[in-house]
Amino acid sequence: MKNSDLKVFVRERAGLWLNEKYDAETRDKVKDLLENNEQELIESFYRDLEFGTGGLRGIMGVGTNRVNNYTIGMATQGLSNYLKKEFKDIPQIKVAVAHDSRNNSRRFAEITASIFSANGFKVYLFDDLRPTPELSFAIRYFRCQAGVVITASHNPKEYNGYKAYWNDGGQIIAPHDKLIIREVQQIRSIDDVNFEAKKENIETIGHEFDDIYTDQITNLSLSHDIIKKQNGFRILYTPLHGSGVRLVPMVLEKFGFANVITVPEQNVIDGNFPTVHSPNPEDSSALSMAIEKAKETEAELILATDPDADRVGIVIRDHSGEYLILNGNQAAALLVHYLLNRWTETGRIKGNEFIVKTIVTTDLLSDMARKFRVSCYNVLTGFKYIADIIRQFEGKKTFIAGGEESYGYLAGDFVRDKDAVISCALIAEAAAYEKENGRTLFDKLLAIYKEYGFYKERLISLIRKGKTGTEEIQQMMLNFRKNPPASIGNSKVIEILDYLDSKSLDKARLLNNGISIPKSDVLQIFTKDGTKISVRPSGTEPKIKFYFAVKDSLRSIHDYSRTNDRLERKIDGILKELNLD
Repeated sequence: MKNSDLKVFVRERAGLWLNEKYDAETRDKVKDLLENNEQELIESFYRDLEFGTGGLRGIMGVGTNRVNNYTIGMATQGLSNYLKKEFKDIPQIKVAVAHDSRNNSRRFAEITASIFSANGFKVYLFDDLRPTPELSFAIRYFRCQAGVVITASHNPKEYNGYKAYWNDGGQIIAPHDKLIIREVQQIRSIDDVNFEAKKENIETIGHEFDDIYTDQITNLSLSHDIIKKQNGFRILYTPLHGSGVRLVPMVLEKFGFANVITVPEQNVIDGNFPTVHSPNPEDSSALSMAIEKAKETEAELILATDPDADRVGIVIRDHSGEYLILNGNQAAALLVHYLLNRWTETGRIKGNEFIVKTIVTTDLLSDMARKFRVSCYNVLTGFKYIADIIRQFEGKKTFIAGGEESYGYLAGDFVRDKDAVISCALIAEAAAYEKENGRTLFDKLLAIYKEYGFYKERLISLIRKGKTGTEEIQQMMLNFRKNPPASIGNSKVIEILDYLDSKSLDKARLLNNGISIPKSDVLQIFTKDGTKISVRPSGTEPKIKFYFAVKDSLRSIHDYSRTNDRLERKIDGILKELNLD
């Protein structure tokens, strides 16, 4: 579309939002864009905000390409229409609705609940912000057909979103995802949306339900007696202004930890996230206030959850007493190894257990699974695929743990999404277990590297916002497909996997123990020396992500620094070679 045509198209679309069917505040904001901000007008109206396979996520504001009362409403009506078709034989469809601490989240949650109720559904609406994993648990507990949580996870403050869940408590996957998208796309006007709530259909879920959820988590403890001995273990926790503020300390207390320190400034529920640039525990700057507080209090472990408390950042102390921020792969390795080891020590391994990881998560987890004689399944990026494997094996095999490099982990099967509340408790328990045995988590990490090899990973994300950014990301993926490198880091490329076309020099790699991996816009490049590079556009943010994984042996724990530096330089060299430095 020519630029002049685009401007006409956008102004026509925006003009429809001046109709009195839209509230006065919305009309005023649209009018201001029409008169004063052409570029923002284009970004707000040049397309419909896409309802993707996970729901909606975008910048809040007026317009068809923004998260607001009306795009939330149209998404909810489309989902409602699909649920009525899919569960036509059920007397009353049930759904659960939750939200996090973001600006407008409560309002969007109430709108969502109102529309569901107007469509005749029984709605369980949480009375206040809650962790996303508690929503997953609620769906299963109340035997709902679906659920929605209003959140943009760890995105910056201007974002919000809408995550849709199915009756197993997991995020929606095929075939329902595409069919729901089709229903949402058929909602062309807010006239198609039933906003008139039937309040008698809405039941408020209060704090009593938190005890049910947290009691289930407490049952996951594998070292209760050890925690009794180490109950003074100093833990510093921050919710980063988010929904973990009550439940994470509650669970730590139920596990038996009596010395949990918090960061008062970050206990404040505020969707502007005033103490951090971005409420993302993957961003080291988000942890700076917690680290300073930990230094003051001599905390032995730092835990930080994102706004909807499904991801957790972990900081431990190294041999010099300095605080070391773990990446997602290191945290996953420590958590999964602890669980595999304790399941073995307590006689729980019977021969049909399994773990699950994503294809971009460290292969160290696969190595550990082999050693402990449990199965390891690889799935696409996105915890919904881990949840799907749990569902497939329900009643047949026993799920121990799942993890992804982006700080998301799960143990137990009563939740079907990554759960930072569970993860915080079990990581703290793992730390107490190591302390009881005269070690730290850093000692354990080095021991793992010495036994299995030193795995080093790094994630590089290139942000490309707006319409031009989307086109640039698409072009970058096309270039990699058309002109893949013949060698990387002086090592020959021996295999390239293209998950979009299901093409590979060895198609068997697309299968793992009989689990087929669906098509997705992901490329993986493998070299002769064991280097692995994965490239994919983010499904939730305007980014293209590059995952680098290299490996070397660690002969002695005293060689840690030298080996770490050598692997860092290797990744630096690869970045330079690919013009990503």
